[in-house]
Amino acid sequence: MLDEGLQGSKLIDKFRAYRSGIRHNVSDRVGRYRSMAWNWQNPDWPNFRWDRTRLEAAERQFLVNGGVFVGTVQHLGKEECDQLTIEAMSTEAVTTSEIEGEILDRASVQSSLRKQLGLATDERRVRPAERGIAEMMVDLYRSFAEPLSDEVLFRWHRMVMSGSRNLRDVGRYRTGAGPIQLVSGPIGETRVHFEAPSSSRVPSEMERFVAWFNRTALGREAPLPALTRAGIAHLYFESIHPFEDGNGRVGRAIAEKALAQSLGQPTLTALAATVLARRKSYYEALEAANKENEITRWLMWFAGVAIEAQRRTIALVEFLIDKTKLLDGLKGQLNSRQEKALLRMFREGPDGFKGGFSAGKYSTITGASPASTTRDLADLVTKGALVREGERRYARYRLRIPLRPVPHVSLTEKGELAAA
Repeated sequence: MLDEGLQGSKLIDKFRAYRSGIRHNVSDRVGRYRSMAWNWQNPDWPNFRWDRTRLEAAERQFLVNGGVFVGTVQHLGKEECDQLTIEAMSTEAVTTSEIEGEILDRASVQSSLRKQLGLATDERRVRPAERGIAEMMVDLYRSFAEPLSDEVLFRWHRMVMSGSRNLRDVGRYRTGAGPIQLVSGPIGETRVHFEAPSSSRVPSEMERFVAWFNRTALGREAPLPALTRAGIAHLYFESIHPFEDGNGRVGRAIAEKALAQSLGQPTLTALAATVLARRKSYYEALEAANKENEITRWLMWFAGVAIEAQRRTIALVEFLIDKTKLLDGLKGQLNSRQEKALLRMFREGPDGFKGGFSAGKYSTITGASPASTTRDLADLVTKGALVREGERRYARYRLRIPLRPVPHVSLTEKGELAAA
């Protein structure tokens, strides 16, 4: 479940950023490793159980935050709305891939997103992996309200696997004879963290999963609250692990689709970015949930992450509003170099440049001489556009707008929201 195995008869190293000792085992020799039943092997599968009362506060807060997001976005102009869409979607595309150990070029992802959304873009060369994940994000954004189907999942899988040449099953469910396992430890002392159902079971399991997903949507015969449905959908899908590779990325897209359907609009929620920030606990929560079908603790963990993700997106919207206010207040007071530098700083989002914005970066962006750079930056500080921190060659600059750090959100044993 910690994603994403490859068919074959060898061990595949995965999750290097998390646990170097965990790897996928797709060998047929699994009997000696198995010492426990997985959730899908239990007789109550997939009849998940949970304590609804411990999620009520989180469910209410999610809907409130959804209203806050809609109300806040109304204060943005078209340019800022476009930037919000590109920033949010590119962040999800890059971070959902990074969770799986794949590092993508953010600028290339953004270029592909802008092109697919019909926005002005450069003509840079974009690799298949970056184009593919961008295509999936746009497809999710545009078709969130459509029912889930095998065709949708196969389409997403082809997009996510763009450029992959070592897979047999792309755009279809896995067909290999060997089981998918996640294992760690030396030979002879191997620990199995997860084992997925055999590929022969996948089509029937996925037929049941897709029917459940569509039946539990808002307005259907068995609707579930937003966080509950999204959390179950992610765990349910990952437990089946229907694809040869790419299950984590597709599974998080399914959770995003569930959240968007519950709010009736694309959420642009920073779900993958928040999961990445908690990657270790994400894997631990999934592993703890894959043994039985009582899933209250998993849903509580997921609810905290989803609400934190909402808050991250709202902070981005507020950042863009601050951008408009600051630039409006400086209209007619800046030279072309200063305008170019400020716009470039804003494109970095609320977190700004890694390592801070220096005089060297200003010169690189604008082409200004050292003397002009010094004058321009001092002028931007005087006019209230930038704040200077540090002295001489250690001086760094940041935009003079409020910092809005988003703390981790979790649920207490009673289901109350708590910020770390």
